[in-house]
Amino acid sequence: MTDFAALRRMMVDGQVRPADVTDLRLLAAMLELPRERFFPDEKAPLAYLDLDTSVSAPGQPVRQMLKPMVLAKLIQAAGIADTDRVLDVGCASGYSTALLTHLAGSVVGLEEDAVLARQAADALSWAGLPTAKIVTDALSRGCAAEGPYDVILLQGSVEVVPPALFDQLKNGGRLVCVLGRGPVGKAMLYRRTEGDLSGRPVFDAAAAPLPGFAKPPEFVF
Repeated sequence: MTDFAALRRMMVDGQVRPADVTDLRLLAAMLELPRERFFPDEKAPLAYLDLDTSVSAPGQPVRQMLKPMVLAKLIQAAGIADTDRVLDVGCASGYSTALLTHLAGSVVGLEEDAVLARQAADALSWAGLPTAKIVTDALSRGCAAEGPYDVILLQGSVEVVPPALFDQLKNGGRLVCVLGRGPVGKAMLYRRTEGDLSGRPVFDAAAAPLPGFAKPPEFVF
């Protein structure tokens, strides 16, 4: 039988801590939350590998969960307070949403794949996390009805961030994402201040692309 508790400790000690993740609340949450419960049963042994891992059911479009190190560094960069309202864009089967509930005041998980959204809702219910809500809608639209938000996280790489997402940030709000496709992306931290928006790279990162965030094609005359 697989010792998932031991794998969680190895994930934190071997992947997350060495990547300069020092937020003790986040480390404790990653040690506590059973990541394997957010994977299909046949993929549970893959839950603690140091890579982006598919959580899609057979026959469904492939969606991948961010590898633990990248997810942890994005969350740490966002500087989440226990009173913050967070939007988790592309929450897939719900692990990132569940993890965020250990840090924030309330969390909305947004997922456009209805099958994954149901899995996320079921997993959050099993975990007893009443402060999290799963919404099914297009990822690029965000979820203005539940906002505005102190923090927005994008669970995958994007070529562009739609203005609609920035508009859902509060004054002082932060948005974190992996910008760029392929192996040479940058994790970005954007901040909204008095209507202005600034952004800066915080670390090198690669991630599977989120649907709906491709750069529009350019016309060449």
